[in-house]
Amino acid sequence: MSGHHDHGDHGHAHGHSHAPASFGRAFAVGIALNVAFVAIEAGYGIFANSLALLADAGHNLSDVFGLVIAWAAVRLGSKAPSARYTYGLGGSSILAALFNGIFLMLAAGAIAWQAVLRFADPQPVAGNTVMIVAGIGIAINTATALMFMRGRKSDINIRGAFLHMAADAAVSAGVVIAGLAIRNTGLSWIDPVTSLAIVAVIVWSTWGLLREAVAMSLNATPSGIDTAKVSSHLSGLDGVASVHDLHVWPMSTTETALTAHLVMGAPADRDRFFQEATKTLHERFGIDHVTLQVETGSCPCPLESQEVV
Repeated sequence: MSGHHDHGDHGHAHGHSHAPASFGRAFAVGIALNVAFVAIEAGYGIFANSLALLADAGHNLSDVFGLVIAWAAVRLGSKAPSARYTYGLGGSSILAALFNGIFLMLAAGAIAWQAVLRFADPQPVAGNTVMIVAGIGIAINTATALMFMRGRKSDINIRGAFLHMAADAAVSAGVVIAGLAIRNTGLSWIDPVTSLAIVAVIVWSTWGLLREAVAMSLNATPSGIDTAKVSSHLSGLDGVASVHDLHVWPMSTTETALTAHLVMGAPADRDRFFQEATKTLHERFGIDHVTLQVETGSCPCPLESQEVV
């Protein structure tokens, strides 16, 4: 620090919370399993004349693309900041979640349209084949979902992968039930009805992810953080009279940033004050990248800065 000024200080600290590198193997295995299953399911869907199987294959294919995009975002997010991308490329995980949400909604619309057309022109369906192939899907999708289970609470990108695979397992279970019903009743309309049920599951499981991804892309405060509570916490710090210009936004699906102006007298121990403030913000709210500006009121702009690591 050069020079000394009584009117203000500035504190800054940050941390990183990227998805663990071990998820790379989960993505690779999940993608390989689902690509193989999509090929099998689509082939048997054509053979068995089952729109339910073809719809589920299309859904699984979209999830393969989703896994690829999510994996790419994780890798990009691990790259160091550059002169142009001073925050790094962590924001790519937000774009990945947004793209996946939009892609799934489009896929749901296409499946629904085909189901409506099938109502007008019902076709016979091989129920046994549908049940066997969908049963394989339950095993593959459940295994893939389990690989992402431990990261679903801390990263919307990983949570998206988990939800897609878990939903696929549930959808495949529905297809098995449809195959059983078709075999026992001979009612072909059960197939398009099941397709529409698949659409409902896709939309239901995707809507929350899409809404949160859109909010993140607009720099909205993450849903798990209450800015009023953050402001109250900062106001309660030793010596702080008031807080203004508080901003909280996502830098990625795993990192949150905060900037705020604190009106207070110059802290006796600046380093300790900033370190305690950033530590408690991380522990209580999960905020990793903190910039605090201290103002004493004698000048509208601070001229002194203090770096806290």
